[in-house]
Amino acid sequence: MRGTGCDDLRDDGEVDDEANVTLSRGLPETVLPAPPAAWTAALDAARAANTPAERLAATAVVVSRFPRLLAAWADLADLAGAGGEHVAAYAYARVGYHRGLDALRAAGWRGTGFVRWREATNRGFLASLDALRREAGALGEVDEEQRCELLCYQLDPDWGKVARN
Repeated sequence: MRGTGCDDLRDDGEVDDEANVTLSRGLPETVLPAPPAAWTAALDAARAANTPAERLAATAVVVSRFPRLLAAWADLADLAGAGGEHVAAYAYARVGYHRGLDALRAAGWRGTGFVRWREATNRGFLASLDALRREAGALGEVDEEQRCELLCYQLDPDWGKVARN
């Protein structure tokens, strides 16, 4: 069978187990790269603070040192929202969302395809988007809340099974 353009076929017509075959079904999936370990260690330390106010302050320090750490923006939004500071929470979530879009584009995302929660490195972006949804709703921006929820499901069809809130 050699010379037929099927170089991965053995002489007996079977496919060689060493064949490098890439099959694609449906939309592409984007996985963000992992942030540096020092960034996540700093966020873990902030999350370990005793009170919500201390966690908020410590997380703000993390964001000021590592503004590209998407999970820290999501945490700020969650902490501010839980404290009733919905305008601040909305702003934090929006920053995390837009920084996440930048990171996705840098990772090859072109506006379509999956960005799944099951990939731990995607969670900061998705958590920011979910916080943006929640805080838009808290501010009465129902249309934005609905758009964000739709985007969550477009990015991860399993969103309802993994949604944080």
